[in-house]
Amino acid sequence: MAGQMVHFEIPAGDTAKAREFWGGLFGWEFQEFPGSPTEYHMTQLSEATGGAIYGADGDKRGTRVYFDVDDVSIGSGRVRELGGEAGDPMPVPGMGWFAICKDTEGNDFGIWQNDPNASMPGA
Repeated sequence: MAGQMVHFEIPAGDTAKAREFWGGLFGWEFQEFPGSPTEYHMTQLSEATGGAIYGADGDKRGTRVYFDVDDVSIGSGRVRELGGEAGDPMPVPGMGWFAICKDTEGNDFGIWQNDPNASMPGA
């Protein structure tokens, strides 16, 4: 459903400590996501919503929320039309497409399109 929160990411300098905190607070269980370019540990909150703690350097802080869209390319274009910023759509092979965006106030968020046929360009 368009606009539904489907995923969030929490950056952490110490992912083990962050997983202990969030797991202790809410009972979340994490699994490492293989093939990620950075340390990335995912949790599933419901059938439609998940989250992750990922390794982040320096002062990177703040949770990024991803919202469902029917088409990530159209969604990225709409973000730009409304005065925000949107990066190019990128695949998560076998899962879908995402784009990192900013609203008109500079807040980070992402958009996500489910697509089990998503693959890396040229693959």
